[in-house]
Amino acid sequence: FHLPCGECTITLEDIQLQLELPVDESVLTGSIQSVDWRAICYDILGAIPDNIYGGRIEMGWLRDTFPESGNDSTEVERIRYARAYILEILRGYLMSDMSRNLVHLRWLLKLVDFRADGELSWRSVVFSTLYQEMC
Repeated sequence: FHLPCGECTITLEDIQLQLELPVDESVLTGSIQSVDWRAICYDILGAIPDNIYGGRIEMGWLRDTFPESGNDSTEVERIRYARAYILEILRGYLMSDMSRNLVHLRWLLKLVDFRADGELSWRSVVFSTLYQEMC
């Protein structure tokens, strides 16, 4: 995927192949209604961040609050860790911006049921975020 000018780029197909993301399933949207983000965080992650900036939390808080789960962790702790890790992947790699410091909690709402996530296409979200950041 080298470009004529000597630069290279990553395509959505590359992302799909490397991360095994479904691309031909139900459309995934990031639209939300007004919600209590503190309650959502507590219900889904089991912790409430100190600062929520318009529905966004700091990536550092995720890393500090959810260190790598050990062998003695419960199933609930492993699920919470997995959700936090997926949020880090989404914002840090798939939908990064210049700061790479904040992640919107709307994506957390999509991580409630992992089985349902397999039926969603993340391609449109990644593509639209990439396009938005390029403009």
